[in-house]
Amino acid sequence: MIQLTEAHILGTIIAFLLGVFIIPIVIYFSDKLGLVDVPNERKIHKGKISRLGGIAIWLAVMLTFLLLVLLSYYPKGIGLSGIIVGGSLMFLLGLIDDIFCLNAKFKLFLQIAIATTVILLGVRVDEIYNPLGENISLGIWAYPISLIWIVGITNAINFIDGIDGLAGSVVTIASAAIAIISVVVTPASPITALVAIILLGAMLSFLLYNYNPAKIFMGDSGALFAGFMLSTLSITGIMSTKTPLMYLPFLILAIPILDVTYASLRRIAKGKSPFVADAEHIHHKLLHHGFSQDTAVLTLSSASMICAIAAIIITGSLNKYFVCALALACVLFFLNALSKAIKKIG
Repeated sequence: MIQLTEAHILGTIIAFLLGVFIIPIVIYFSDKLGLVDVPNERKIHKGKISRLGGIAIWLAVMLTFLLLVLLSYYPKGIGLSGIIVGGSLMFLLGLIDDIFCLNAKFKLFLQIAIATTVILLGVRVDEIYNPLGENISLGIWAYPISLIWIVGITNAINFIDGIDGLAGSVVTIASAAIAIISVVVTPASPITALVAIILLGAMLSFLLYNYNPAKIFMGDSGALFAGFMLSTLSITGIMSTKTPLMYLPFLILAIPILDVTYASLRRIAKGKSPFVADAEHIHHKLLHHGFSQDTAVLTLSSASMICAIAAIIITGSLNKYFVCALALACVLFFLNALSKAIKKIG
């Protein structure tokens, strides 16, 4: 019987190795089938690049999860089925969009349908902490609040996926923070930590091929899947505590939340749909001010890391968990430098 700590370690390693193995295959078939992202006036990359990285990320996460179950570690937790099924449906929606370019309103409708299904399966915020008195039971408001959070964060990750390595870095950092905090809050949610750490492993393997200049993009399939996973895992792992700590996901995901809020308000003010893509996100602003892609990613990833570490400190879980967060930062920077060195040699 695999112990929980061993499952966490195995989950990270297996997901990473699976991703490293699967991604080159996805790149190869994307090129053969013409499923590549072509540069245009809104995009800053050069050349045709695979946009199906989400396939590798989803497969790495799901195969790792299945393997851990087969190895007799059967994870049990509130909302687990909703997260797995909903994440897969969100991945499928993104994959169809990557291939056929769905209408934005229709895609939003399907996102709402998927989120609603997951909420009905138990992944929702039923109660919020009230610093002025007793906690507030949301009642019928649990649905719209949970829906806004899930759909909002899902699209927030999709919105920041605009330059090489940015979305992957933010998702990796957020996954680590959610995993760490989920095992130290009361009540603890080790299953949330396990799924989050598996996502981290898969995303680290993706980053090896996604740092500038990228060989593959995560596409809508990867961004929607990762965003959905972060939004739902933050609910089951942190927001379920019904203490002041339930607000920590706002800090952990501060960068994508600020970006999606700014982008939506800006587009609405111009009389446009908030889901119509443009080149005025935070990362675009940095590029317009003379930042290189690498510097922009480093800047926003560092800001995301600071927010994540702050959230971890707030939980009072310094010690080994704080060291884990710092170690993750070192791994990210090392992988970035290594990938660039390999590309220069090649």
